[in-house]
Amino acid sequence: MQSPLSAGACPGLPSHPPPAACAPPPSPPSTACRAPEATSRPLPFSRDILARLDKNGPRYTSYPTADRYHDGFGQAQYTQALKRRAQDAAATGPRPLSLYVHIPFCESLCYYCACNKVITRHKERAARYLDALEREMALHARLIGHVEPVSQLHFGGGTPTFLSDAELDRLMAALRSHFRLLPDAEVSIEVDPRTATAQRLAHLARLGFNRLSLGVQDFDPAVQRAVHRVQSYDSVRDLVASARAAGFASVNMDLIYGLPLQTLASFARTLEQVCGLRPDRIALYGYAHLPQRFKPQRRILPAELPDGETRVGLLGLAIGRFLDAGYDYIGMDHFALHDDTLAQARRAGRLHRNFQGYSTQPDCDLIALGVSAIGRVGATYSQNAKGLDDYYAHIESGRFAVERGLELDADDLLRRDVIMAIMCQGGLDFRAVEQAHGIAFEQYFATELQGLRDLAAMDLVHLVPGGLRVTDMGWYFVRAVAMVFDRHLRERSTQAQYSRIV
Repeated sequence: MQSPLSAGACPGLPSHPPPAACAPPPSPPSTACRAPEATSRPLPFSRDILARLDKNGPRYTSYPTADRYHDGFGQAQYTQALKRRAQDAAATGPRPLSLYVHIPFCESLCYYCACNKVITRHKERAARYLDALEREMALHARLIGHVEPVSQLHFGGGTPTFLSDAELDRLMAALRSHFRLLPDAEVSIEVDPRTATAQRLAHLARLGFNRLSLGVQDFDPAVQRAVHRVQSYDSVRDLVASARAAGFASVNMDLIYGLPLQTLASFARTLEQVCGLRPDRIALYGYAHLPQRFKPQRRILPAELPDGETRVGLLGLAIGRFLDAGYDYIGMDHFALHDDTLAQARRAGRLHRNFQGYSTQPDCDLIALGVSAIGRVGATYSQNAKGLDDYYAHIESGRFAVERGLELDADDLLRRDVIMAIMCQGGLDFRAVEQAHGIAFEQYFATELQGLRDLAAMDLVHLVPGGLRVTDMGWYFVRAVAMVFDRHLRERSTQAQYSRIV
């Protein structure tokens, strides 16, 4: 995963905390799925509001966003950030880490994809990549030590299941030798149903993976052929059953609306099938057609894409079905069963957000391993070389592969806190912000408060003395609320490169 755009083309896995001990799949309640309908359900917001906010914007898995990173931040700056972390750990004790491992290889090309990937059927290419990952781990361990506790580990791609069982064994052994994976760590992996079997899932469970995400996108055969990703409903159904039997604590499914040849009737059938499988979480992304940036998308015929009216209908249909089926809307395209810990955290105001999406765990330093991977250490963000040859050149020469990044200044840190509070807690306490950052909120954010008044007029936020609250309708447009505080976005008009906010 970890496409800086997160434009729906490469859906990622939220951190996936477990709901409860895994049991056989429950029988769906009577409301889990109704017969497919060819008409969309009423949207939880007006079409007038949608038209006024029909624009592109960041997904804020970080602030500032990845398009603000620059090549003035590189090896030296990243090394310093790691040394500062090590010094802090020596003084106050180790703090939990997150790890992200990017596996770029895919056996076939999905036309909608915006991820950093390498299309190949040559399995032997994985050996050199694993060598490089192990060297990269060693570089980190030399600076921060071999006992750093890891509370979250995520494998993204590409296709992590491109690796064989033996290669996955090797990779997990290397990770455990360089880091200390906590017993209750969230260990997640993105799975392509076309490259996974019941035996593969059982092996992943034995390795310690306890949550997985299945890339479904759409079950309709015509849509699958149009995006070059053909997989049967039966195969996904069997994998979900196998995941439950293997003891996975949580199963997520990724869907995309706005794909070529999608209709209300066809997508209703997909939604019925997904609801019937009862995944713990669902990620519903809007397809962002950016063929000028992502060459694979040039194989998608624009004439086959749903028009604006149909696209809105697809969204309304999905929202209605998921809510009727017992899922809570978490925000930013994500749904979770009402008793899932992510839904519980949403209701309790305890959501957090990181590069993989919403999480119940507080954000922490993220060590990113592999080509193009994005990490965070202290008040810095960093991204590895995007090309495989460049990545190898750095690592095999004994250097970190960081080629760009950003060191956050005081204003960035302030705005990051504000934006994450809006994205995760759905509101702001001005006084708390003032105390944390030593500012007078209404003076510092005078321009932003005017923008909030415009959103308040649309009933997206409620401004109250000393704070603001995102309304139920505003939660569907929470990106628009956060964008008000994005100084970089205001100073540079680059919204076109992001996905639509709804």
